[in-house]
Amino acid sequence: MTQDLAIELSAVVVTVRDNEACVLCLNLADKNLSDKNLPDKDGPAYALPSGPFAPRAHRTFDLALRAFVREQTGFKIGYVEQLYSFGDADREAVLPGLKAERIVSIGYLALTSDSDFQARINAAWAPFQRFFPWEDWRCERNPALEALREPLARWCAGAPTPEEASLRRRRVESLFPRELDHWNEERVLDRYELLYAAGLIGEARRGTDDAPPLYGGEPMASDHRRILATGLSRLRGKLKYRPIIFELTPPRFTLLELQKSLEALSGLRLHKQNFRRGLERTGFLAPTGQMRDDTGGRPAELYAYDRDRFRVSPSSGLSLPRA
Repeated sequence: MTQDLAIELSAVVVTVRDNEACVLCLNLADKNLSDKNLPDKDGPAYALPSGPFAPRAHRTFDLALRAFVREQTGFKIGYVEQLYSFGDADREAVLPGLKAERIVSIGYLALTSDSDFQARINAAWAPFQRFFPWEDWRCERNPALEALREPLARWCAGAPTPEEASLRRRRVESLFPRELDHWNEERVLDRYELLYAAGLIGEARRGTDDAPPLYGGEPMASDHRRILATGLSRLRGKLKYRPIIFELTPPRFTLLELQKSLEALSGLRLHKQNFRRGLERTGFLAPTGQMRDDTGGRPAELYAYDRDRFRVSPSSGLSLPRA
């Protein structure tokens, strides 16, 4: 018998690897899956680690989520916070066995500095750029972003009324400005939902004979790319008001490594001198007295986050001065 409501838990597990922000994904395209419960079908290659919440078996959502991620990927997550609830009428579960008239997913954001972790064969670290290629302003020109300009203009021009066309243009100009000074890096979810409304991403064309667009990033199973966009939006905003970046760094790091990690997560190029001046004012870092000589240039000093100093009193995040 199909129940009326089922609760699914989904995790956005983030790390930084080789100066790229990455998310831990189930690899649905792998035909040699060690977990035979994963679907073997054509379709999206990736999904977020997810599973059903069983009230009688799971004492808390948090413990259930940690168990699912460990079981499906072999990875033990650390920092976790709840994101949002997703309950659209047409959403579906990724893994079999969850049957209900309405499936509500509770999304979580999890962070780890364990970038050397090798996931199981049915899981993989995938860069955010694979799913949101238009979100990266680290280079002077982003081809994926530029490729969206003309289709978005056609969408605006194709509105049923002049009033709707004007509303669409204002929305596009607000979310996809041509000038970096007007770009709000936190509005990842808003941009994704605009592209969905415009039919410019693969998820918007499911159930139709239309070919997936070439410029809309890689789709994910169910509504997991929407959950992922929500997680990236939350993370980018939180970088500025909590020292959450240090959940993603190794115990010791250079100032350049810290800057590169922030650039990867925010999608922005930072002004080196202004960034370091702002960092000095926070008092977050303590020099370790050690040097790293494998930087390809002058040896760089290693620093550590002074956790003891901020263990009790709250502390702010880091400023992101654009280059």
